[in-house]
Amino acid sequence: MDQIAADEAPAATPAGPDQGGRALWWRAIDLRVGVVPIPLFLLILALAAFFVRRGSVASDILMNIALLSAGGFACAELGKRLPLIRNIGAAAIFATFIPSFLVYAHLLPTPVVGSITSFTKSSNFLYLFISAIIVGSILGMDRRVLVGGFLKIFVPLFVGSILAAAVGCAVGMALGLGLDHTLFKIVVPIMAGGVGEGALPLSIGYAAISHQPQGAVFAEVLPAVMLGSLTAIIFAGGLNALGKRRPDLTGEGRLQMGEEDVVAAADETRETRLPVETIAAAVVLAVSLYLAGSAGQMLTGFPAPVALLFLTVLLKLGRLLPPELEQGAHAVYRFFRTAVTYPLLFAIGVAMTPWDKLVAAFNAPTLITIVATVATLMATGYGLARFLKMYPIDVAIVNACHSGQGGTGDVAILSAANRMSLMPFSQIATRIGGAITVTLALIAFRALGG
Repeated sequence: MDQIAADEAPAATPAGPDQGGRALWWRAIDLRVGVVPIPLFLLILALAAFFVRRGSVASDILMNIALLSAGGFACAELGKRLPLIRNIGAAAIFATFIPSFLVYAHLLPTPVVGSITSFTKSSNFLYLFISAIIVGSILGMDRRVLVGGFLKIFVPLFVGSILAAAVGCAVGMALGLGLDHTLFKIVVPIMAGGVGEGALPLSIGYAAISHQPQGAVFAEVLPAVMLGSLTAIIFAGGLNALGKRRPDLTGEGRLQMGEEDVVAAADETRETRLPVETIAAAVVLAVSLYLAGSAGQMLTGFPAPVALLFLTVLLKLGRLLPPELEQGAHAVYRFFRTAVTYPLLFAIGVAMTPWDKLVAAFNAPTLITIVATVATLMATGYGLARFLKMYPIDVAIVNACHSGQGGTGDVAILSAANRMSLMPFSQIATRIGGAITVTLALIAFRALGG
């Protein structure tokens, strides 16, 4: 089949001087903003302006593939080209927070904002991405150390959470914020698992116990969630830069020393020769596993991404999938990591990241407390890793996801760290760690009388 395909492929025509304008055009196509050729990038901008002027910016997948690709990769390219900060995750930070500011300042046309927001919230775009990343990364792992990695990661998460809470509260009290405010309005929201799974249930619980308006309480806890996530993104980018100078401290997306990426250890070029049907089957597999997790959530209340994670682990450990399908899943993972990360972050910035809530917490005592909490959480993971025979940088990055903005924060943190393969472990930190944090916090809040 490969030979037939090669025989049928058109022969490449060398770009010689006689081609004139065509050669110049081809060179223009080779210049890109991210993955988008510059001529297409300019065409998207022109078309967006046309549809805005006509008042007809659809909220469908066609319009948003174009809008999010242009916006996401433009912001990421800007971050990648700035000196100094490009090494600490500026691409992910810019792709998330520039659109948030543009919305706040009314610099993005209202029809474009409406289209992106509607698409992002109605399409489950985020969970399609998470499904593809989790399934592909797990199926590409070394089966021999998969279980050990999942069991070991709870140790730095547990110890890190306790120390981060203690240090955060101590710093907040020293700066005059008070124990109750520091613990329940800053430290706990940071580690609560994001907005939908953390800040929202926290605010509902706090409001019910203290008999306050839920909206007012939500506005109090949301800034800590967002600034904690931003801090984790910056620190993760810094750890990625450290890993480039000290490769002995990182597994480049692997947690345990001696662990190998099964697909990478094989000939990766085989992925480019996989039948299209196999890659399509891998996409359907990822989506089906997520839907199975969603069904489980309806029946048991267990978070769908975590159920998806454990279902995928069972498939991997039981050798229930043929190697070719595992390779197909890994190919899908690589596609989403390369082509979808920055468009998704742009969508998150527009639809889910209110700029005014972010800047509301920009006062010195709150900022210092947030930084101290996140730094302690990550430093604990870094310090314990050697004792567990794990890579310090990668463990610290997983711990960072415990202070992220839910699934959106995981994507941004791992993107800044260039370690998207850690998504399965980050989901444990975010979902399970967040759920435990919220439960214990509400118990303590009630015991202290609100």
